[in-house]
Amino acid sequence: MLYFTLLKPFSQIFSLCYNKIMNKNISENPQLKESYDELCRLISETTDEEFLKDFFNCLFTETERSDFARRWLLVKEIHNGTAQREIAKKFNMSLCRITRGSRELHKENSAFLRMLEKV
Repeated sequence: MLYFTLLKPFSQIFSLCYNKIMNKNISENPQLKESYDELCRLISETTDEEFLKDFFNCLFTETERSDFARRWLLVKEIHNGTAQREIAKKFNMSLCRITRGSRELHKENSAFLRMLEKV
């Protein structure tokens, strides 16, 4: 019993440190940056759409996949000239999310715009 009593504070400290390290942004964590870069490279090399869907189904939850699809949908709507308030109402989205998408779409050399050119 004494073992567990002594172990508990250590476990809590370890947990706090681990969470602090893992909750950093990609730019602050070299391991996360390396993992992200590797993932982007692998996805860019993949040409099999069904395989990529299977991979995304493994990697992301249903909620995360829905969020990605929703973000892409709003970018396409903005690009097509739909008003932000109309998008918010039509798809039950916050104006904050839509505004962020709009800002990204209108940046110089926007990755959103370059991707839309592929559609």
